[in-house]
Amino acid sequence: MNRTRDEVTAGAGAGGGLAPGLWLVATPIGAARDITLRALDILAVADVLAAEDTRSLRRLMEIHGLALSGRPLIAYHEHSGEKVRAKLLQALAEGKSVAYAPEAGTAMISDPGFDLARAARAAGHAVHAAPGASAAITALTLSGLPTDRFLFAGFLPATGAKRKTALAELADVPATLIFYESPRRIAATLKDAAEVLGGARRAALCRELTKKFEEVVSGTLDELAEHAAAKVLKGEIVFLVDRGSSLKIKEIDVDSAIRDALRTESVRDAADRVARETGRKRREIYQRALVLVKEDGE
Repeated sequence: MNRTRDEVTAGAGAGGGLAPGLWLVATPIGAARDITLRALDILAVADVLAAEDTRSLRRLMEIHGLALSGRPLIAYHEHSGEKVRAKLLQALAEGKSVAYAPEAGTAMISDPGFDLARAARAAGHAVHAAPGASAAITALTLSGLPTDRFLFAGFLPATGAKRKTALAELADVPATLIFYESPRRIAATLKDAAEVLGGARRAALCRELTKKFEEVVSGTLDELAEHAAAKVLKGEIVFLVDRGSSLKIKEIDVDSAIRDALRTESVRDAADRVARETGRKRREIYQRALVLVKEDGE
């Protein structure tokens, strides 16, 4: 049986069109065909279109043969502010359907659509989601790391000290950690992750997912840090880190490992190695090494 676009659009109103409310539409993270039929239906009939990047949405609609047909296309991004949000809320108040599309991926995931959806919900308007591509989930499926439990941690702080603090807070989380990062900071971030989380911890670096130059590199955090430092990485990046160990290493085992390392290495180098091998914080191991050096020397 043939069905019209209006008939297959979930949430159709009494007149066959899209029901009033805010529609959060997931868009491809690379390959233009990674968009759902339902998302195309919504983009085809919504009264008002809002986009994090209007040029990207225009291009996506052109690829799939969708016309604006005189409908407004409004830019809504992190710099839009209250004025643009108020305009979209007014459209909702008038009983119109508003479709919001992020630049890439699922709306609300590290995306300015969060404030819009929260404001729409607070004003009593219906909020719907058309799910689809997500860089975080795509990377998780390719990483080879455990998928039964994971934590999306978004972007880490840009400065080293704050980044290390944030990583330390996540060190013992018993779930695969998923981060977004810019290509400019990825080398420094992986270096900090190796130091704080332990260089021997398994991880994966995923870049340009679903695009021509897609790359997935697996290894330890030490190995990935070396990889990122040795070449200039470009494009969208997701990196993932294996879950923290729930096994508690006995203090006597740590002391033994530190003493073994101190036989051939300086306190600094011994602390680096034992921290990597045990997954303990380097500062903790360094301080313990200083104590042991003093005790053994007495």
